[in-house]
Parts: sequence; structure tokens; C-alpha cells
Amino acid sequence: MTAQIIDGKAFAETVREKVAAHVARLKEVHGITPGLAVVLVGEDPASQVYVRNKGKQTVECGMNSYEHKLSADTSEADLLALIEQLNADPAVHGILVQLPLPDHLDSDLVINAIDPTKDVDGFHISNVGLLGTGQKSMVPCTPLGCLMMLRDQLGSLSGLNAVVVGRSNIVGKPMAQLLLRDSCTVTIAHSRTKDIEEVCRRADILVAAVGRPEMIKGSWVKPGATVIDVGINRVDAPEKGLREDGTVKTKLVGDVEFDTAAEVAGAITPVPGGVGPMTIACLLANTVTAACRANDLPEPEGLTA
Repeated sequence: MTAQIIDGKAFAETVREKVAAHVARLKEVHGITPGLAVVLVGEDPASQVYVRNKGKQTVECGMNSYEHKLSADTSEADLLALIEQLNADPAVHGILVQLPLPDHLDSDLVINAIDPTKDVDGFHISNVGLLGTGQKSMVPCTPLGCLMMLRDQLGSLSGLNAVVVGRSNIVGKPMAQLLLRDSCTVTIAHSRTKDIEEVCRRADILVAAVGRPEMIKGSWVKPGATVIDVGINRVDAPEKGLREDGTVKTKLVGDVEFDTAAEVAGAITPVPGGVGPMTIACLLANTVTAACRANDLPEPEGLTA
């Protein structure tokens, strides 16, 4: 069997088109322009690229983008004051504080200072609790993207066995909650799970979010299963040769050994080009959802959990 490749890049483009169409309607009918504020503290290169891409895609979808770049030595009091200002600004519907923060800042304190209705990352403790109890919440972007792709691939998820490998607060736990809401039978597996290979082999849906390069082999995959690989790991690639400075070139791989898994699975996301592009697309979707909720308008169809 050769698995169908789930093209996250193409799917993300479809999501962005839906976002842009809904933004256009909000502007035309209600005079509302959704606004996303992104706060970056410090000069982490990867975070800078990510924030730049978020801002670019926000504007391309017709929304307002507000970027706040703060120095690495910004005090906690100053950061919290900025968040309070953004909470009170009616033009800002979504607030995202780029992680990781410098060591002297308390990430939990900062995230929980964000108005939960503007918490488009879905990390605020109130949103975590609402999601866990099946109530309306802001949903973390990566799990939301995974759910969208699963629904598109499989239709109804009701009754399917789902295994989530990884128990992080950012992906593993909220992913399990979303699958439960869609009436899957859900198992969360992790580094201490006994006979993890057999646990994975029972999964109709296998979501890998453990952060270990190519941990999940094809022999762990149930024939015909749908595999969602959230992992993004940079590893040495000797087959690509050396750089000019003599160091070994690298490549990106997921948490799933793609070549062997693709021989068994019914469908699988690649790395790169799978889950990754969906994260920013779902951030934009969450911003539109937040704008609609703030104005007591119907939520955008197909862009929420």
C-alpha cells in the first residue's frame, strides 16, 4: 500500500482563502476589520522569521497586523503593561506572545495575563479548562489544524480509535480533547507507555507529537491508518554532503519514519509540508473567530473546532 499524501501546504492555502473571504464579508457588511497583535521579546532568529511570516499572512488576508518587538531585557512589568493595553484595545481581536520568552520572564504569568477571548494561541488556563470540559474556547492552532485535516480526509471521526503520541500542553493534550469531542476513542501514549508499538498499531488515527526524530516506524502503523506527523526535527544528513565550513548538512524530519510508514498507512502528512503550514493558517482563523465572537456574530463556518 502507498499512502495518500496529505498536502498541508495546499490545505493551508484553502484555509487562508476562507479566512480572507470571511474578513471581506466582515468589512463589507459590518465595518469590522479583525486585528492580530503579535508580541516578540528578544531576537531569537527562528522567532523573528515566524513573526514576520505571521504578519505577512495576516495582511494578505485583509486583517490588521500589529507587531510589538521588545528588547530581550524588557521587564515583566513592562510586558504585562503592554498586554493590558492590548486587552483594552477594541481594534485588537487576537493577541499572541511569541514563545519562548527570555528566562527572566514567567511564561505562564504572561500568557494568563492575556484576555482569554483574545488568546488566539489557546494557551490561557481558562481556554485550557473550557476545551477540557467541552465548552466554547479558543483552540491551540496546531491541534486545530490537525483536526481540520483529519475531518477533510476521513469525514466523520466518530467511533475511530485515535492514539496521540506525546502529552504536551501545546499539542498532545488539546489534540486528545478535540478528538474526544469528535467522539473518537482516545489514548495518549508517551515515553513511559508500556508496549507503545502495540498501542500505536491499534490506531485508526495516529498523531505523532513527541519530538523524537523518526521514532515511530512503519511497523508501528496499522494498515490503512491516517498518520498526522506534528514533529519537526533537524537532523544531520550526511547523504547531502558538507557545507563550505566542513560541517554536515542537515534536513528536517518528523516524529514518524516517513518512508516505512507511507508503505503501510492509508494517508500521511509529510515533513516539511504537512502540519507546519496549518499552524499560521489556524492562527488567522482563530483571529477571525475571536472577532466574530467579540461582536456577537456567527462564527466562520469551517474555521473552528
